[in-house]
Amino acid sequence: MWGTGSYLPDHLVDNQVIAASTGVSPEWIERKTGILERRYAAAHQATSDLAAEAGRRALEDAGLKAEELGWVIVATTTPDQPQPPTAAIVQQSLGAARAAGFDVNAVCAGFVVALDIAARMLAGDGASRGPALVIGSEVYSRVIDPTDRRTAPLFGDGAGAVVLGPVSGQRGVLGSHSTTDSRLLDLIGISAGGSRTPPSAETLARGEHFFRMRGREVRAYVMRELPRAVHALLQDLSVPPDQVRHFIPHQANGAMLGEVLENLGLPRARAHLPVGRHGNTGAASVPLALDHAHRSGELSDGDLVLLAGFGGGMTMSAALLAWGL
Repeated sequence: MWGTGSYLPDHLVDNQVIAASTGVSPEWIERKTGILERRYAAAHQATSDLAAEAGRRALEDAGLKAEELGWVIVATTTPDQPQPPTAAIVQQSLGAARAAGFDVNAVCAGFVVALDIAARMLAGDGASRGPALVIGSEVYSRVIDPTDRRTAPLFGDGAGAVVLGPVSGQRGVLGSHSTTDSRLLDLIGISAGGSRTPPSAETLARGEHFFRMRGREVRAYVMRELPRAVHALLQDLSVPPDQVRHFIPHQANGAMLGEVLENLGLPRARAHLPVGRHGNTGAASVPLALDHAHRSGELSDGDLVLLAGFGGGMTMSAALLAWGL
């Protein structure tokens, strides 16, 4: 890990605003989600704009120029457009002319999956191209139904990024564990807008371009599968849970994450949970929290940092880092 960066749009949306459109109270939102506020992108901003700004900050932290990058990888499910990949737009914006770029779609697990892909490439022949800029970026405000109390209170916009390159000693990504349970495909998703259900006046009228989620079933999946993924990863690496100094999960819902910590047996003091101020920023949530932990001075050299992402598919992905810049 060479550097980190993040970006949140200026427009702050508090629970009063969400409550007015969803027919619930601000107190209900806070009690159910642990979220107080979230940020929305400005009308002129797209996912690539947020991603590029987070990327610039990560490059600055790493002391690297964009033209030195070998890879630009963007995890998102709210791309600027269906084609070309958002990573190509970010590459152009940054001036990373040498870099190869591609997108990763694993919904809210996307960043952890992208980080794993980048680490594996850099451990092989991919390192010869140069370091990788791995970004999670989302503009969920464009795909949520503002009247849906199950989703509108949860989501915000943002981006987080890391620069990954060769490191000496036992540092960097030590290992990962990912699973997908496609029996649960219908728990999370946007049903229209692709090749199976192309956009039409009818799909728009039915609200099929909005993000939908079956929250109770998603919660049950997370409670069951996240501990399994974490324990499998730590067992594979022969790392006792008490050696993990920091836990950075996908910032889905503050209330749910409290239960997750109990199920994992991890002290709350070791968890980084900025969800209350960011909301659920999808694939951006893990790198946003990682950047916050780094810049606040909470991460020390050699600390074991456990990342966990989960999202539609249903996909679960965990990775263990040994911190060091």
